[in-house]
Amino acid sequence: LTSVEIGDSVTSIGNSAFRDCPSLTSIRVDENNAYYKSVDGNLYSKDGKTLIQYAIGKPETSFVIPEGVTSIGYEAFSGCTSLTSVEIGDSVTSIGDYAFSWCRSLTSVEIGDSVTSIGGSAFSYCDSLTSVVIPDSVTSIGYVAFEYCTSLTSIRVDENNAYYKSVDGNLYSKDGKTLIQYAIGKTDTNFVIPDSVTSIGDYAFAYCDSLASVEIGDSVTSIGRSAFSYCNSLTSVEIGDSVTSIGWYAFYDCDSLTSVMFKNPNGWWRASSSDATSGTSISSSSLADAGTAATYLKSTYYNYYWNRS
Repeated sequence: LTSVEIGDSVTSIGNSAFRDCPSLTSIRVDENNAYYKSVDGNLYSKDGKTLIQYAIGKPETSFVIPEGVTSIGYEAFSGCTSLTSVEIGDSVTSIGDYAFSWCRSLTSVEIGDSVTSIGGSAFSYCDSLTSVVIPDSVTSIGYVAFEYCTSLTSIRVDENNAYYKSVDGNLYSKDGKTLIQYAIGKTDTNFVIPDSVTSIGDYAFAYCDSLASVEIGDSVTSIGRSAFSYCNSLTSVEIGDSVTSIGWYAFYDCDSLTSVMFKNPNGWWRASSSDATSGTSISSSSLADAGTAATYLKSTYYNYYWNRS
């Protein structure tokens, strides 16, 4: 599909209507349509405030969001492989879920000072993206917004942001208690979770190929779902004695993982539900053996929620 023409009778276009149309270079809308319009072959709401769909087959390598656009829609640019840079101006307040997902050539994004929300998976699988600057206006960053950004070496947050902060190029909640996203393109081989952190977020380190060892200190109480999954170089992990929950798939497919040292191997049990209050006991003597503990977490019992009473 290379082009689409939308007549004046169309009143509703659903989410993902043009998903996986990699050859689409033009979306034209009849000028008499009361709900939609096209500008330069891209689809907008009639008032121009929402960019609904960028024609992802276009050959251009850069794009500036037009002035007046306040919202970038769901999957608006998803799957565009030509764009290397996008400038999101100061009129934009929200970036939708999956808005730039799978834009695999995208190396730089400039986020304007009026953006308040960045949607879930907004930049997931942008594996050429090297850095992101989050302005002070952002109050919400959605679930796994930067998943599988394997070239990402720096996430910087404006120091005046009241909700988030960056430390050494990684993303944290403002109070430092949640490590939201490790910049997985970093080349460091070792990482020590800072003492302020109590929670490691879902997918926080997933797909990081450089880390060989991680030390999870005694301040941490929870390790999120898939937090370290697919970390193929990870060989050793130390888990502090305050950790009481380990999420589903937390260390899944960490093929090189041979040593997990539990400071407290006692009282652990596993369950298939995240809200379970009891489950099947995990032998403390088995978890006291670093090799066995590694096997349990990466393969034997990877698809369970672990808890400690």
